Amino acid sequence: MNLVFNVFQISAPVFFLAAIGFIWVKLGFEYKIEFVTRLAMTLALPCLIFVSLMNTNIPSETLQAICFATIGAYAFVTIACFILVKITKLDITTFLAPLTFGNTGNLGLPLAFFAFGAEGLGYAVIVFAVMAVYNFTFGIWVISGGGSISKALKEPLVWATLMGAIFLITDWETPKFITSTLELIGQMAIPLMLITLGVAIARLHLQNLSRALGLTTIKFLLCLMVAIGAGKYFELSHIPFSVLLLQLTTPVAVTSYLLATKYNSGAEDVAGLVIVSTILSIVYIPVILFFLI
Repeated sequence: MNLVFNVFQISAPVFFLAAIGFIWVKLGFEYKIEFVTRLAMTLALPCLIFVSLMNTNIPSETLQAICFATIGAYAFVTIACFILVKITKLDITTFLAPLTFGNTGNLGLPLAFFAFGAEGLGYAVIVFAVMAVYNFTFGIWVISGGGSISKALKEPLVWATLMGAIFLITDWETPKFITSTLELIGQMAIPLMLITLGVAIARLHLQNLSRALGLTTIKFLLCLMVAIGAGKYFELSHIPFSVLLLQLTTPVAVTSYLLATKYNSGAEDVAGLVIVSTILSIVYIPVILFFLI
């Protein structure tokens, strides 16, 4: 009974905050999602990433292992999703990126933090950073043919990750007043991202329910198996293994919908994947947490 209650304590804040965003929109209140997303992605999240890495004591061997495990896992997921899309004769530019990339930012970071504290957040940030660089290069290339390394290097969260990694490896620390300022800014990131997730879900429209349900179910099972395989192969200990599994099995990212809209690449189909996979995650995330904590 205590275990069930612990799972509820971990998962409930995540979905309650998303529900606030959902209800906010349904009540007719204004929410400038573009502004809030930019604030989170260019200021709050980079501060959270930098401070989390700087304050996390991750042994170099474990850091290397989770980096390689993440890279290997995404490579397998990409190949498997490519085969799935080709077999089902769907549009590569529309479906490959959403099926490959999960919501490791809006959902994965809060889950890791609530479940495993600052240590879990540190590992989650590493997985998120690898995914973000991959998404801003390969992901955009798939959708538009215009992805490049230079675009990724323009993202503040990438630089925050690089600087955080340097401070982590060298044991450097910023002055206390700077650290406190960055921590305060970073504390905005998790609630902002979760509320924005709820807002985005409220504004999306579902199309082709049966196809979305089938694809997102396959995505979850595929990512679950790949995460378990990668974690075992690289011999990750309990917390990094659990974080990798949580991050890879997160539902389709809202970012995928935003990119599909920007590049006119089947946005309505992607919206269906986001909605269905997020609803499914309300069921399967607590189950995963039940076995991990």
